[in-house]
Amino acid sequence: MTHLAAGIAAGLAALGGAIGVAIIVKAVLEGVARQPEQRGPLQTLMFIGAPLAEAVPILAVALAFIMYFLG
Repeated sequence: MTHLAAGIAAGLAALGGAIGVAIIVKAVLEGVARQPEQRGPLQTLMFIGAPLAEAVPILAVALAFIMYFLG
């Protein structure tokens, strides 16, 4: 059962991270479409926000690996 829980946790973490990054990129693209002169600052914020959105899923996958190998 622990292996199943680890697999589900890793899968949901990857899905959540992908959705989070997609939302960030979508917002940046909409902002650049509205105000092209703001491309630089928006792109900088995107490069800061995307790793922050990926941090929690990476921790969840690490926890899933720990559950898998210890369970």
